[in-house]
Amino acid sequence: MDAAYWDDVYGALGARGVSWAREGVGPSLDLLEPASATVGSAIDMGGGASPLAGALLSLGVDDVTVLDISATALRAAQASLGDRTDDVEWITADLRSWQPGRRWDLWHDRAMFHFMVTEGDRRAYRRALAASLAPGGLVIVAAFAPDGPEQCSRLPVRRYGAGELVDALGDDLVLLEELREVHMTPAGTPQPFTWVLARREG
Repeated sequence: MDAAYWDDVYGALGARGVSWAREGVGPSLDLLEPASATVGSAIDMGGGASPLAGALLSLGVDDVTVLDISATALRAAQASLGDRTDDVEWITADLRSWQPGRRWDLWHDRAMFHFMVTEGDRRAYRRALAASLAPGGLVIVAAFAPDGPEQCSRLPVRRYGAGELVDALGDDLVLLEELREVHMTPAGTPQPFTWVLARREG
């Protein structure tokens, strides 16, 4: 799972052809909006070509960062934002070796954590999350549900229920809300997801 692999996926299928493509941003803002007044900054991990950055700007979050391993995906996201592209910080990096230099009020991840199938990868993810999230900050993460697919883009994934997902993300997170979503891929295949909203204590 490296940059070249994901560049090839986006290059072959396009931003609207990948299995996780969707119209709008789905449950992300449904979970965030009740607490959005406390969020001045946000980072979208593995954001790819998602429209979330633009939605966050429209919500009034004026400090938005998107990180993805694929430069191809980020170029697609930048193109879709038009003249608002410069309002977002874009980071091309592998989360597992990335060193954050600051903290954010919100950590958002739709469907990246479930690719962390080894304990080493999960430790690297937790280190990045712990170093990036402000005290009292919010975490929104979506991963395949226990009855979801066992693979995505021909790669193995790890599936989670809500409690297990929050526990896997860090010991200092408290679950605030959970929901189940069945995402329909562009090919019409249902994919059950577990979504969680959690807050960092301390």
